[in-house]
Parts: sequence; structure tokens; C-alpha cells
Amino acid sequence: MVRAVVVCCEKIRDRICMGCARCFKALSLKAGKFGEFNDVQIVAWTSCGGCPGLVVPKMNNLNLVLKQIDVEYDVVFIASCIVKAVKTGNCKIDLEKLAKDIEDEVGKKVVIGTKPPEI
Repeated sequence: MVRAVVVCCEKIRDRICMGCARCFKALSLKAGKFGEFNDVQIVAWTSCGGCPGLVVPKMNNLNLVLKQIDVEYDVVFIASCIVKAVKTGNCKIDLEKLAKDIEDEVGKKVVIGTKPPEI
């Protein structure tokens, strides 16, 4: 089992994609990027921190909390809503740079995307 943290877009979460239901559906179907793993358990879900994106500082804070409660994780998913915000919105996040920055800072594998477009 892979334990995961999901980082979603603060502007889209609970405004356009209510309750991140599409990602949870993809998770249950092992669809999209979740399907690249045998089994995924979400241990934490957080937002990017809002524009211009404060993901790395938020990940550091999240790591502190997870250590306090003795929860480990293996991978960070940059949710499809962030990918969509970059491609169609005005989000200035460089996805590849963000993935590298997270990997460098927290030492975890980063996957860009979560759900397939049809969900």
C-alpha cells in the first residue's frame, strides 16, 4: 500500500469541484494517476495555499504535524485541479519545478495529476 498526500488548488476546491469528490471517485476506481499504484491510502489532503502557491512551506508544516501523530507517507500527488488551473486558468505554478521542489524539500516521490478527465 502506498500512503499519499494530495495537494489541491485552493481556489477550485469546494468551489468548482465540491468536496474533491472526483478525485475520491478516481481513487476508488484506481483510475488516472492513482491507477499507477497497486493501492493508495490518502493520509492527508491539503491545498496549495492560494495564489501564488505556498505549497513547499505548507508541506513542511504538514510534515511536522504528521510526525507529531506518527503518520508516514510515500508519495505526494499534485491534484488534477492544479494541473487544470495551470493549463486553463491564471495559475503561475510551474508543475515540473513544483514537483522537483517538493521532492527536494520533503524527499518524497511526486506525481502530477490525480484523476482522468472523464471523471
